[in-house]
Amino acid sequence: MELITETTVIAGVAIMTAGWIVNTWMRMKHGYPLENSWGKAVYPKNDQAVERVKLLSQENAALQAELGSLKDRLANVERIVTDSGYQLTHEIESLRSTRKDAN
Repeated sequence: MELITETTVIAGVAIMTAGWIVNTWMRMKHGYPLENSWGKAVYPKNDQAVERVKLLSQENAALQAELGSLKDRLANVERIVTDSGYQLTHEIESLRSTRKDAN
């Protein structure tokens, strides 16, 4: 009876260890963070990841610059549209078109 219990315990430990190894391998393969002994995330470092972060940082900077440019353009458009001279011109043009339609 003791032999079956010892064999069962050893087989259970072996299965759990194999599962842990497969789990760790899959996490590394798909880029998920690993955990250290304190449970904090540890990201594996490789050249490809560093290059990817650099490219994403450059793209982020370019997009932020474009967003700033679009904000400036939108502010100019808002200023033009809310300008009283623009409204007056728009009203005059609508009156002209109404007069042309009447003739």
